[in-house]
Amino acid sequence: MSDVFISYARSSEAQAQQVEQALRDGGFAVWRDAELPAHRSYAEVIEERLKSAKAVIVLWSVDATKSQWVRAEADAARELGTLIQASVDGTAPPIPFNQIQCADLRAWDGSDDNSGWCKLRASVEALAGRSGQAARPPAPRRQKKSVCVLPFANMSGDAEQEYFSDGISEDITTDLSKVSALEVIARNTAFQFKGQSVDVSNVARKLAVSHVLEGSVRKSGNRVRITAQLIDGATGGHIWAERYDRDLDDIFAIQDEISKAIVEALKVKLLPEEKKAMESRGTTSAEAYNLYLMARQYWITGNYGDIRRDERVIRICQRVVELDPNYARAWALMALAQANLFLYFGKRDDNGLAAAERALVLDPNIAEAHCVRARHLSDSGKREEAEQEIGMALQLDPESWEVNKEAARQCMVDRRIDEATRYYEKAASLMDSDFHSWGILITCYRARGDQERVLHAATTLVKKCEEALREDPSNGSALGMFASGLALTGEKERAKEWINRALVLDPDNVSSRYNFACVLANELNEKEAAIELITTAFQRMAGDLVDYAVADPDLDSIRDDPRFQNAVAAARTRLMAPSSPPPAS
Repeated sequence: MSDVFISYARSSEAQAQQVEQALRDGGFAVWRDAELPAHRSYAEVIEERLKSAKAVIVLWSVDATKSQWVRAEADAARELGTLIQASVDGTAPPIPFNQIQCADLRAWDGSDDNSGWCKLRASVEALAGRSGQAARPPAPRRQKKSVCVLPFANMSGDAEQEYFSDGISEDITTDLSKVSALEVIARNTAFQFKGQSVDVSNVARKLAVSHVLEGSVRKSGNRVRITAQLIDGATGGHIWAERYDRDLDDIFAIQDEISKAIVEALKVKLLPEEKKAMESRGTTSAEAYNLYLMARQYWITGNYGDIRRDERVIRICQRVVELDPNYARAWALMALAQANLFLYFGKRDDNGLAAAERALVLDPNIAEAHCVRARHLSDSGKREEAEQEIGMALQLDPESWEVNKEAARQCMVDRRIDEATRYYEKAASLMDSDFHSWGILITCYRARGDQERVLHAATTLVKKCEEALREDPSNGSALGMFASGLALTGEKERAKEWINRALVLDPDNVSSRYNFACVLANELNEKEAAIELITTAFQRMAGDLVDYAVADPDLDSIRDDPRFQNAVAAARTRLMAPSSPPPAS
């Protein structure tokens, strides 16, 4: 077992990684939840690790003080006499932990002589022993280079080109993440600065990174101009800068040149297998790549629950695989959208399995294709096999937004609320545009009786939905979630106005009707209206959503109503009938 257990809120993951690495370099065995095995329950593993650890470090932050998980872990460590506290943003520990000493890591840049770090390390040594493992001497202290790739600015003068600049930023982040000598900040953490005028030194200090990459993209026709500059986070000085004016066909060469230039500028060693991995693009067709980025953007920012989103993604991906039949990522994305149409809307044209299998033949490591398998297995009642597929997907890519969303959904269907909460929290941390996960987190927190977190999630949900509605005022799913957030934050009359508006703007959005029923049943206490909406939604729901509704805690208050039970039974009968598409509204 480990000498040290690290507890933290997801927003402090970069600091947790920094503390972990410094302790490992000092000879200590360290564990944090990034190492959770896919086959065991979260609570079981946490309890086991907490009890076996010689020292438990709690990294307090604004978000950590609001986290039921962090508070519970801190309380357990206090009872065991293993608690060590540090603040990463100046936030004081909450009651009763404010009676215990707390190290200040706000200004820690990874150096050994920082007073806050010296205080924390001394406590670890006192509890876990001088070197943690007597048989292994402390390793020499490494100052591992770390980089944040800020979202490249779209300079094309066309908001519709945003998908391309975002895609370039994500791919460079992915490339650099393949270099073992580098620590790279996650995409969603970096994208919190999108559209902002930032002080790079402040960004570096906030994220505890040594360097920041920023740039811009201008795409016009078949020409692209990309500028990039690598900046020293401590001094604000430029380490490297370059401008590329090329044909779009050269986009892969540009990305390779940028990634390699950063590696050279930082003077880190690139292993042969890492060089090969960085050069692997999945396609050699610039046109296919451009269209894939477009489809991906529609998938992550589109109107969740709107059948048109999935149909658009499928059409674009079909064109992509015509251009390059061996583009595995495009096959996997098409499989996700096809599975959604089949399982969510009852569309029988294609269930997505063939596309998923094609993706896995081309690239066995594509985690998202396993999600499609898992959804179909779950829909067929093969829950154990579905769990195995999700476990495999999590092992292949624990940082995948789609994988964490599917793992959360599977847990919700089985009413495993604590596990669902963890996966939805992870999904929300991975994708800045994901208002949907925040909406479901309200359900999770409410089921756990955590009203403080319900309010936090509702406030965040309102903000995320407002951002989505600025992009697309007719986004029915965002309208539905927005109404829920408004009602929970006290604006009940405004919530009713938005419900009525959404039902006019997007009357066929099953997701919206479902969400509105939950709002009416819970926040607005209008159960008659809730039953009316949910019964009409059941007439159009596919099996996947019916299963979810049967387990959803948000519908508990109307679950025993005979009208609800009759609607469920009618939906089950309809779905069992061969070739029975949902009736038109």
